[in-house]
Amino acid sequence: MTYDYNLLVIGGGAAGFFSALSAAESAPNMKIGLLEKSGKLLSKVRISGGGRCNVTNAQEQIKIFSKSYPRGEKFMYKLLHQFNQRNTIEWFMERGVKLHAEPDGRMFPISNDSSSIVDCLMNEAEKAKIQIQLHSGLQSFEVVENGFVVQTSTGSISTQFLLLATGGHQHAKDYQWIKEKGINITEPVPSLFTFNVPNHPMKDLMGVATDVRIKIDKTKLQETGPLLVTHWGFSGPAVLRCSAWGARTLAEQQYNFQPRINWLPDLNQDEVADFLLQQKEYSGKRKTIQRVFDGIPQRLWEYLLVRADIDHESIWMDQKNATIRRLAEIITSDPYTVSGKTTFKEEFVTSGGVSLDEIDAQTCMSKSIKGLFFAGEVLDSDGITGGFNFQQAWSSGWIAGKSVAKQFNTIKYSS
Repeated sequence: MTYDYNLLVIGGGAAGFFSALSAAESAPNMKIGLLEKSGKLLSKVRISGGGRCNVTNAQEQIKIFSKSYPRGEKFMYKLLHQFNQRNTIEWFMERGVKLHAEPDGRMFPISNDSSSIVDCLMNEAEKAKIQIQLHSGLQSFEVVENGFVVQTSTGSISTQFLLLATGGHQHAKDYQWIKEKGINITEPVPSLFTFNVPNHPMKDLMGVATDVRIKIDKTKLQETGPLLVTHWGFSGPAVLRCSAWGARTLAEQQYNFQPRINWLPDLNQDEVADFLLQQKEYSGKRKTIQRVFDGIPQRLWEYLLVRADIDHESIWMDQKNATIRRLAEIITSDPYTVSGKTTFKEEFVTSGGVSLDEIDAQTCMSKSIKGLFFAGEVLDSDGITGGFNFQQAWSSGWIAGKSVAKQFNTIKYSS
């Protein structure tokens, strides 16, 4: 059979590009096509990390790295043994893009500009002569003898190997064309979302950022890290990690739940109360408006005093012990009512997709359909914020591409 392509990649994102490039590197004679349904390539790469692109994470230990995936930890452990964050750093460095790590482990191009990553991938695709078609979305595909026939919005295409890197979808019906082939789909729900707190009393504190510990009532969810106050509620790494680990739990609660915030994550209520009572005893004439904890920003401190019904102009010696203990309770267990979520293009990740039981982790090929490969967010594997989701794309893409090339070379040289 004569094919239009030896490999057809569906999806012009990070996983799609890396799959195509990986295949081209190991099989330069392979004819590779890449289809993107929109008019933009690498759109998430462009906007991630505030336009800086959080490429990967600096954590080098594979066992620890893989624990950053609420769904797919064991799967990622196997992938990372084949292509891990060190390999990602080296891959980009060999092509002139150096990465640097920030204190929290996130890694960005030294330019702090996502265009460095986009340009690198685009240039490599041009060198590899990968044929890219925009505004060409996949509608369905049929398995034929030794290949596939793909129906797109622009026509029919035949290919020897098919690699799906279509990204995540919000609804199960969007995976129907895969499910029709007998492949199990895990119900998709959002991950990495921020918390909506309607009519919340902190709106005037928009922009305040500080380290906290968040606990979600009636769940085991708990995270420590930076929190950002927004005009709609709460964002920041601690919130996003809570939403990642709790993606299915919070979906079951229809995004109506109660988080409690400890504004001094290293201290408990008794420790804070004892410290404040010492203020009354030893610094009694000091005004309460003068913050006594370095970890609480001034604007937040003034807000917490109001929450405890403490006058800003009052002094510590005039406070009742019960009032001080009330303040300690608010500081360490401040409750809010969340009703809904907010997702952004740069943060949004889908939990769900193609069941990992359907995929061979050594090749990223379907166990039931030979020659069909998957990479990236289309798989039911997602990480917390910090570069882990892009690493999933690089790892699965590299492995899938290499596996296609190996099969192509085996067929080519045996025929």
